[in-house]
Amino acid sequence: MPKRKATVGIRECVACGCCMKVCPKNAITILKGVFAEINPELCVGCGKCAKECPASVITLEVTEQ
Repeated sequence: MPKRKATVGIRECVACGCCMKVCPKNAITILKGVFAEINPELCVGCGKCAKECPASVITLEVTEQ
């Protein structure tokens, strides 16, 4: 059954941390103060981060796992 996972457009990310604050699984970290990184092992694909992102650079992708 397909699952959703969030991904970040790292070139457009402004590292504001809004996504990190709303993630219920703490799957998001800000790397070097430059961009957000989402741990695919922890991400449950809820979409809260994508809705919160002011730059609209987080998308949900369907995976086969």
